[in-house]
Amino acid sequence: QVDVVESGGGSVQAGGSLRLSCIFSGYTYCRYDMSWFRQALGKTRELVSQFNDDGSARYADSVKGRFTIYRDIMENKVSLQMKGLEPADTAMYFCQANCKRAGGPSWIEARGQGIQVTVSS
Repeated sequence: QVDVVESGGGSVQAGGSLRLSCIFSGYTYCRYDMSWFRQALGKTRELVSQFNDDGSARYADSVKGRFTIYRDIMENKVSLQMKGLEPADTAMYFCQANCKRAGGPSWIEARGQGIQVTVSS
């Protein structure tokens, strides 16, 4: 059973768009603060975007105005719309949320396997 399913990555030219989607299908409940991280080759993982408890979202300075995060709490789903992609956006992208299964004892930091985004100049 795959608990977290990511889709939508791929290769695009600079200036192009991609939409990443992530479903935490193996869980019954997920908290509101869903997020996307990325890790480029040879670099540390960085937060791309995350929902705050009040429903607002915060973004890394490098993606502000180009990326938009969406969520569907009922479906345990989070998406990332990326526009104006740049070669510096090339990385493995990971979705993450605190989730639990019905009847489960505790919240789990659920994370996807990662999906590659490659932007060529």
